[in-house]
Amino acid sequence: MNTIYPSYLKLYQSGELADRLRQLEQRLQACTICPHHCGNNRFKEASGICRSGYQPYVSSICDHHGEEPVLSGQNGSGTVFFGSCNLACAYCQNYQISQDVACFSSCLMDCTTLARRMVDLQNRCQVHNINFVSPTHFVPQMVRAIYEAIPLGLNVPIVYNSNGYDAVDTLRLLDGIIDIYLPDFKYADDAAALKYSRAKNYSRYALAAIREMHRQVGDLEVGSSGIARRGVLVRHLVLPNDLAHSEQILKWLAEEVSPDLVISLMAQYHPSHQAHSEPLLMRPVTYREYQRVLEVMDKLKLKRGFSQQLDAPDYYLPDFYRPDHPFDS
Repeated sequence: MNTIYPSYLKLYQSGELADRLRQLEQRLQACTICPHHCGNNRFKEASGICRSGYQPYVSSICDHHGEEPVLSGQNGSGTVFFGSCNLACAYCQNYQISQDVACFSSCLMDCTTLARRMVDLQNRCQVHNINFVSPTHFVPQMVRAIYEAIPLGLNVPIVYNSNGYDAVDTLRLLDGIIDIYLPDFKYADDAAALKYSRAKNYSRYALAAIREMHRQVGDLEVGSSGIARRGVLVRHLVLPNDLAHSEQILKWLAEEVSPDLVISLMAQYHPSHQAHSEPLLMRPVTYREYQRVLEVMDKLKLKRGFSQQLDAPDYYLPDFYRPDHPFDS
């Protein structure tokens, strides 16, 4: 029997969840959901940076066993991969569904169907959580799906798995809805963020977003079964040639968010998508580059965390053109 009672159930019972949903959907009329603030009416057209209207793109729903152990556990994390993105990373490993319009535009799904699929995944696979991947541009739709899934029996923690380019005023409306925040912190160098991901002022938005996430749920809490129940886990992908300025990111996280923050340091960079045309992104990360960032973590006493082996790129490359499941079983 599930002994974790997510806080979104209380918000649903009190009527607060319905009010939050109304507020979020109102903001789609002149969209200010993410930091781009495109201002387009997403009830009328699919446009803006994310090329999205009201109905979400859902590229895959599956039990994923390749997340951090505290998320995947034995039964997997119930991942909902949204299509499109509010970033345009030149090296995106999920570029098939984030940048290939022909691919993601064919994956429209109404929120009622999404809600049913989430509950089916929970019941059929006994996943430990429902994990929304790239949810930033579909926050209202995500909340509607949660709202509609609750009377169908949804009762596992919700994971918000984002690229970090989130708006704080949107995140505030998720307080009590999200149990586990899983943001990236991609860059401390805003020039690199603009060049390689088309994001203005990325570091400012990402740091502010992670502070707000931590305010809501605190440091990561893991139950006796080894599965995360609540809190923040920050991912950082080490890039070749220190394009991310990794040391500065880790300093900010330790000093301005929490010295007990859990960091997932990732070695899985692979020159995907358009990286072959960017001289500084054309190769994998070296052992020395990755080891140096591990040493910084140790110096900052960021002891709670995860790290990958340098052969990680061989195991974490999805194929969303593959039917049924994007990852090898």
